[in-house]
Amino acid sequence: MKWMLIAAGIYNLAFGVFAIVFPNLMFNLIGMEPPKYPELWQCIGMIVGVYGVGYIIAAFDPARHWPMVLVGFLGKVFGPIGMVWAVARGTLPFSFGIANVTNDLIWLIPFALLLLYAIRQNRKHVADLVDHDALLKTEPVASDQIRNIVPAHDRKTE
Repeated sequence: MKWMLIAAGIYNLAFGVFAIVFPNLMFNLIGMEPPKYPELWQCIGMIVGVYGVGYIIAAFDPARHWPMVLVGFLGKVFGPIGMVWAVARGTLPFSFGIANVTNDLIWLIPFALLLLYAIRQNRKHVADLVDHDALLKTEPVASDQIRNIVPAHDRKTE
């Protein structure tokens, strides 16, 4: 798992650098007219590169850094959906989908497996911390007991 996230991080950093330094390269390779504002593609490259940094950090403890893995997974789900939508509407050529294969589709299952791992690890951790028997034996607390805990000056007046 660690090496998959490191590989994803390195890939994202490399993609980001190429998008920033050579913003028209991908468009030229697939025979598509380069964007009028290459800075937008460079910005996408910056975002992808920053995700790479997050993936590398998450690689060292994916269960703890599961939110980064979740954000990556969501990108891998929604990226292809957006691509299909754009191709269906005729706003992007099908050949642009190569970016979805390398940026999203090949990483989708590994990210899903990492999320399952994180869920299992975190469930186990929470179960170890919680004394279920003590929770079941807890008596209900009356509202007047709560009033006695909160100082009068901190209470909202009705």
